[in-house]
Order: sequence, then C-alpha cells, then structure tokens
Amino acid sequence: MAKTGDPARAVSGPALDSLDFTLDRGSPVPLYHQLAQQLEAAIEHGVLTPGSLLGNEVDLSVRLGLSRPTVRQAIQSLVDKGLLVRRRGVGTQVVHNQVKRPLELSSLYDDLEAAGQGPSTRVVRNETVPAPADVAAALGVAEGGEVVLLERLRGTHGQPVALLCNYLPCGLLDLDGARLESTGLYRMMRATGIVLHSARQTVGARSATAEEAVRLDEEEGAALLTMERTAYDDTGRPVEFGRHIYRASRYAFDFQLLVRS
Repeated sequence: MAKTGDPARAVSGPALDSLDFTLDRGSPVPLYHQLAQQLEAAIEHGVLTPGSLLGNEVDLSVRLGLSRPTVRQAIQSLVDKGLLVRRRGVGTQVVHNQVKRPLELSSLYDDLEAAGQGPSTRVVRNETVPAPADVAAALGVAEGGEVVLLERLRGTHGQPVALLCNYLPCGLLDLDGARLESTGLYRMMRATGIVLHSARQTVGARSATAEEAVRLDEEEGAALLTMERTAYDDTGRPVEFGRHIYRASRYAFDFQLLVRS
C-alpha cells in the first residue's frame, strides 16, 4: 500500500519486485504523475527492461493502494510516450526506454554506455569515396577529393536507435572494423591523441524513407530526428562531418537553456 511519504512496494510480479515507489499524497503533484515519473525513471535507468510485464491496472492499483483511474492515467501517459504498451490477455508491458541525450560534444556510444544502455554497433560501410560538395566544404578538402565514409547502425537492448553517417579526412586514424563495433568513434579519436574541442551542429526532423524504415525497424514515413555536425580539434582543424538520423520514438535531445544577461 502506498502511504504519504512511504515507499510502496510491488509485492508480486517479477518486473516490479525490485521497485519502491514513494507517493506523497500531500504533494501538489498529482499521484498519477508521481507514479508515471517513477516508472519512467525505472525504464530510463534499465531497472524495467524491454519486455518487462507490469500486470494489469487492477493488480497495480491494489499493490500500490491507488485508485484504478489514477493508475490508468499514469500508464496512459507512458503509453502515449511510447514507453509502455497494453497487450490483451497479457497486461502492461515495457516496450523500450527512450534515449535522452544531452546536447553537447559527445558521442552517442559514450552517452549510451554512461546511461547503462549497453550500446551495440554494426558497421554498414567503411570505405574511401570522393567528397561531395557539402562534405568537402565542411572538412576543408577539394570537392571530389578522397575522404573516408563511415556508416554505422547503432542500437541498444537489441533494437536499432540511430543510423550514423560520418565523413573523415583520409589518414586521420585507423578505422578498424572490429574496433568500430566495440567502441565509439570519438573514443578512438581520443586514443590516438586527437583532442576534440568544438562543433557546429544542426538538429532537425523529417520522415523515414523506405530504406531507412527497414534499417531502423520503423514504418515508412515515421518521424526521424536528424543531426548534422562538423567537429573540430583543439587546433581548429575539422576532423569529422556527421549526418545522423535517429528514431524519434526512441530518442530525444536534452537541452539546458540559460537566460542571457
């Protein structure tokens, strides 16, 4: 039973056995929102993993000492976010945890690993190609000159999250395929002495093409987040131009905004 300021422990159901819920009935924050926030935090931190069963609303309301409408509203808010799904005859199930990435000069691999998300990588392309005009301008090379094209599919919990397309100057570093599948590009750069200093980045959104939908396990036309970035080392040299797409259902950029005085 949930008491004011006391933890409410789910005493049955494997997914909730390790969770304690603290629901403050004296708080101005609605109980459904308190419950939703704590469930979302458990999903984000991997305590509730994809496929975990939470049981049905009646069981949850009894376990937590809450009314069924309160539990229903909490669950619906997470269903709307794509974190939970209701399955007939099964109950409420965790679909996946959305990746929330801080908007700073860091690699997706490092961010996923730091968040305990267990990143995985599949190298799709790793080859030398002629530089298109926009890539040449970003990297400061001649149009048509050789650059390295690196394309990777990044995932977590067995599900694809992003398709990463990067262009690098030839000879910058050894892009060994096995290492690329076991670590991040920026980590490889740092290991060779490249000091990343700054980047110019643009974030946008568009719909998935048929090919992108297949690779990212989405429907054609699904919403994708896009990011285009040129990264520079501490000498001001451009070392990477990236054009990435992310599943909007599983990924979000996290902004911290400050008032300019």
